[in-house]
Amino acid sequence: IVVGHYGCGGVGKVIRCERVGLADNWLRHVQDVREKHEGCLRFLPDDTARSSRLCELNAVEQAFNVCSTTIVQDAWARGQELSIHACIYGLRDGILRDLKMSASSVDEANASHQAAITAITGKDATSVPW
Repeated sequence: IVVGHYGCGGVGKVIRCERVGLADNWLRHVQDVREKHEGCLRFLPDDTARSSRLCELNAVEQAFNVCSTTIVQDAWARGQELSIHACIYGLRDGILRDLKMSASSVDEANASHQAAITAITGKDATSVPW
């Protein structure tokens, strides 16, 4: 289970393009997600909305990355039961929300990733530009 959380300080730094030092190396993955989805993030009204959306997108993209690892790919190829899920946690309300990215196979991973991105952004994940 890959779980992001709203109000993430690291995501906020990425939204504001602020450097934080050594943690910048860890935040590089979040920056990649921001760049990938810049087209939809820029239309949100403020940094708070952009940060919340990026938290969701990051959890989905990182869950998809887990699905792409050789460990998971090999397990699925062996027929091993293994599921990957993406969720987001609200620090303020304590609610864990399902981001609808769940996969138990390569085919499910691809379809679920596309569907989750579409659900979050309201746009077909395969369409460009946003």
